[in-house]
Amino acid sequence: WALPALLIAALTYGFAKRVRIYDAMVAGGRDALSVATTIVPYLVVILVALGMFRASGALDWVVGWIDPLTSRIGVPAEVLPMALMRPLSGSGALGVMSEIIEAHGPDSFIGLLTCTLMGSTETTFYVLAVYLGAAGVVDGRHALFCCLAGDTAGFFGAVAACHFFFG
Repeated sequence: WALPALLIAALTYGFAKRVRIYDAMVAGGRDALSVATTIVPYLVVILVALGMFRASGALDWVVGWIDPLTSRIGVPAEVLPMALMRPLSGSGALGVMSEIIEAHGPDSFIGLLTCTLMGSTETTFYVLAVYLGAAGVVDGRHALFCCLAGDTAGFFGAVAACHFFFG
Protein backbone atom coordinates (compact mmCIF):
# COMPACT_ATOMS: atom_id res chain seq x y z
CA TRP A 1 0.00 0.00 0.00
CA ALA A 2 2.94 2.35 0.59
CA LEU A 3 4.18 2.41 -3.01
CA PRO A 4 0.81 3.27 -4.59
CA ALA A 5 0.28 5.90 -1.90
CA LEU A 6 3.69 7.43 -2.67
CA LEU A 7 2.94 7.42 -6.40
CA ILE A 8 -0.45 9.07 -5.88
CA ALA A 9 1.12 11.65 -3.55
CA ALA A 10 3.83 12.50 -6.10
CA LEU A 11 1.28 12.85 -8.91
CA THR A 12 -1.01 14.98 -6.74
CA TYR A 13 1.90 17.22 -5.75
CA GLY A 14 2.92 17.57 -9.41
CA PHE A 15 -0.62 18.51 -10.44
CA ALA A 16 -0.85 21.00 -7.56
CA LYS A 17 2.42 22.67 -8.63
CA ARG A 18 1.27 22.60 -12.28
CA VAL A 19 4.24 20.50 -13.38
CA ARG A 20 3.98 18.84 -16.78
CA ILE A 21 4.49 15.38 -15.30
CA TYR A 22 4.94 13.42 -18.52
CA ASP A 23 7.50 15.90 -19.87
CA ALA A 24 9.35 15.83 -16.55
CA MET A 25 9.49 12.03 -16.68
CA VAL A 26 10.81 12.09 -20.27
CA ALA A 27 13.50 14.61 -19.25
CA GLY A 28 14.44 12.38 -16.32
CA GLY A 29 14.71 9.38 -18.64
CA ARG A 30 16.93 11.39 -21.00
CA ASP A 31 19.21 12.36 -18.10
CA ALA A 32 19.33 8.75 -16.90
CA LEU A 33 20.34 7.59 -20.37
CA SER A 34 23.23 10.06 -20.49
CA VAL A 35 24.38 8.90 -17.06
CA ALA A 36 24.18 5.28 -18.21
CA THR A 37 26.41 5.98 -21.23
CA THR A 38 28.92 7.61 -18.91
CA ILE A 39 28.93 4.62 -16.55
CA VAL A 40 29.20 1.80 -19.13
CA PRO A 41 33.02 2.00 -19.59
CA TYR A 42 33.54 1.60 -15.84
CA LEU A 43 31.24 -1.43 -15.80
CA VAL A 44 33.03 -3.04 -18.74
CA VAL A 45 36.40 -2.66 -17.02
CA ILE A 46 35.10 -4.21 -13.79
CA LEU A 47 33.45 -7.15 -15.56
CA VAL A 48 36.46 -7.90 -17.79
CA ALA A 49 38.89 -7.70 -14.87
CA LEU A 50 36.65 -9.96 -12.81
CA GLY A 51 36.45 -12.54 -15.58
CA MET A 52 40.23 -12.50 -15.97
CA PHE A 53 40.73 -12.81 -12.20
CA ARG A 54 38.54 -15.89 -11.98
CA ALA A 55 39.61 -17.56 -15.25
CA SER A 56 43.32 -17.13 -14.53
CA GLY A 57 43.12 -19.16 -11.32
CA ALA A 58 44.11 -16.14 -9.24
CA LEU A 59 40.95 -16.49 -7.16
CA ASP A 60 41.83 -20.08 -6.27
CA TRP A 61 45.40 -19.02 -5.44
CA VAL A 62 44.18 -16.27 -3.08
CA VAL A 63 41.75 -18.71 -1.42
CA GLY A 64 44.57 -21.19 -0.83
CA TRP A 65 46.74 -18.44 0.62
CA ILE A 66 44.19 -17.04 3.12
CA ASP A 67 42.49 -20.31 4.07
CA PRO A 68 44.93 -21.08 6.92
CA LEU A 69 44.11 -17.68 8.45
CA THR A 70 40.34 -17.80 8.05
CA SER A 71 39.96 -21.42 9.12
CA ARG A 72 41.17 -20.35 12.57
CA ILE A 73 38.06 -18.22 13.01
CA GLY A 74 35.74 -20.92 11.70
CA VAL A 75 35.39 -19.88 8.06
CA PRO A 76 35.43 -22.92 5.77
CA ALA A 77 37.56 -22.64 2.63
CA GLU A 78 34.50 -23.36 0.49
CA VAL A 79 32.99 -20.00 1.46
CA LEU A 80 36.03 -17.90 0.59
CA PRO A 81 35.53 -17.67 -3.19
CA MET A 82 32.14 -16.04 -2.66
CA ALA A 83 33.47 -13.76 0.08
CA LEU A 84 36.30 -12.62 -2.19
CA MET A 85 34.06 -12.24 -5.24
CA ARG A 86 31.32 -10.25 -3.48
CA PRO A 87 33.13 -6.89 -3.30
CA LEU A 88 33.86 -7.16 -7.02
CA SER A 89 30.61 -8.35 -8.56
CA GLY A 90 27.17 -9.16 -7.25
CA SER A 91 26.28 -11.43 -10.16
CA GLY A 92 29.66 -13.19 -9.96
CA ALA A 93 29.20 -13.71 -6.23
CA LEU A 94 25.66 -14.98 -6.82
CA GLY A 95 26.99 -17.51 -9.31
CA VAL A 96 29.64 -18.70 -6.86
CA MET A 97 27.04 -18.83 -4.09
CA SER A 98 24.78 -20.97 -6.28
CA GLU A 99 27.64 -23.39 -6.94
CA ILE A 100 28.41 -23.60 -3.21
CA ILE A 101 24.77 -24.24 -2.29
CA GLU A 102 24.45 -26.85 -5.03
CA ALA A 103 27.54 -28.64 -3.73
CA HIS A 104 26.88 -28.40 0.02
CA GLY A 105 23.15 -27.79 0.36
CA PRO A 106 21.24 -24.75 1.59
CA ASP A 107 20.88 -26.02 5.16
CA SER A 108 24.55 -26.86 5.71
CA PHE A 109 26.69 -24.50 7.75
CA ILE A 110 28.62 -23.65 4.58
CA GLY A 111 25.38 -22.83 2.74
CA LEU A 112 24.02 -20.74 5.60
CA LEU A 113 27.29 -18.84 6.03
CA THR A 114 27.52 -18.21 2.29
CA CYS A 115 24.00 -16.77 2.18
CA THR A 116 24.58 -14.67 5.29
CA LEU A 117 27.81 -13.29 3.82
CA MET A 118 25.99 -12.45 0.60
CA GLY A 119 23.52 -10.33 2.54
CA SER A 120 26.08 -8.81 4.91
CA THR A 121 28.50 -7.41 2.36
CA GLU A 122 28.31 -5.10 -0.63
CA THR A 123 29.59 -5.02 -4.18
CA THR A 124 32.08 -2.37 -3.13
CA PHE A 125 34.21 -1.96 -6.24
CA TYR A 126 31.18 -2.06 -8.53
CA VAL A 127 29.38 0.59 -6.48
CA LEU A 128 32.48 2.78 -6.28
CA ALA A 129 33.15 2.47 -10.01
CA VAL A 130 29.58 3.35 -10.90
CA TYR A 131 28.90 6.15 -8.43
CA LEU A 132 32.33 7.76 -8.33
CA GLY A 133 32.60 7.41 -12.10
CA ALA A 134 29.19 8.99 -12.63
CA ALA A 135 30.03 11.83 -10.25
CA GLY A 136 33.44 12.38 -11.85
CA VAL A 137 35.33 11.76 -8.62
CA VAL A 138 38.99 11.06 -9.40
CA ASP A 139 40.37 10.35 -5.91
CA GLY A 140 38.07 7.99 -4.03
CA ARG A 141 40.60 6.42 -1.68
CA HIS A 142 38.74 7.44 1.48
CA ALA A 143 35.50 6.04 0.12
CA LEU A 144 37.30 2.80 -0.76
CA PHE A 145 38.73 2.46 2.74
CA CYS A 146 35.35 3.10 4.37
CA CYS A 147 33.54 0.66 2.08
CA LEU A 148 36.11 -2.07 2.64
CA ALA A 149 35.91 -1.46 6.40
CA GLY A 150 32.15 -1.95 6.13
CA ASP A 151 32.64 -5.15 4.15
CA THR A 152 35.12 -6.42 6.74
CA ALA A 153 32.67 -5.67 9.55
CA GLY A 154 29.92 -7.43 7.59
CA PHE A 155 32.17 -10.44 7.03
CA PHE A 156 33.09 -10.86 10.69
CA GLY A 157 29.54 -10.09 11.81
CA ALA A 158 28.16 -12.76 9.48
CA VAL A 159 30.70 -15.31 10.70
CA ALA A 160 29.90 -14.52 14.34
CA ALA A 161 26.14 -14.61 13.75
CA CYS A 162 26.30 -17.93 11.89
CA HIS A 163 28.42 -19.53 14.59
CA PHE A 164 26.05 -18.18 17.24
CA PHE A 165 22.81 -19.23 15.55
CA PHE A 166 23.83 -22.27 13.52
CA GLY A 167 26.80 -23.47 15.57
